Amino acid sequence: MIATAYVLTIEDPHRFRKSRDAGCFVGLQPGRGNSGESEPQMHISKEGDEYLRTLLVQGAHYILSPFEEDSDLRRCGQKFAVRGGKNAKKRAVMAVARKLAILLHRLWVSGEVYEPLRNSQKAMRAVA
Repeated sequence: MIATAYVLTIEDPHRFRKSRDAGCFVGLQPGRGNSGESEPQMHISKEGDEYLRTLLVQGAHYILSPFEEDSDLRRCGQKFAVRGGKNAKKRAVMAVARKLAILLHRLWVSGEVYEPLRNSQKAMRAVA
């Protein structure tokens, strides 16, 4: 369901130069408030399609739930959640949702098949 909504919202994957731009298009990019030398991160921009953003966030919640199998996205989210702080879990969910949007775009453009532990397998090959 997420992939269908993603394809229907984006329409043409080649309109973005980089896959990271797809995360911004959906509204999952944190805003910036530049003031002199400080650059604090603000809330997400919430631009783009609200329904798709909601689906991506729900997908991220499921990826981080105890029911999901191990994957690179899950490991990344768990790293964010372990950092601690007041909103660590919320930040982890948003980070995974943004990575999911970027991953969907990358898979769509390249035509690759999703491998849940791709980065882990690359690291194992490099060590061996």
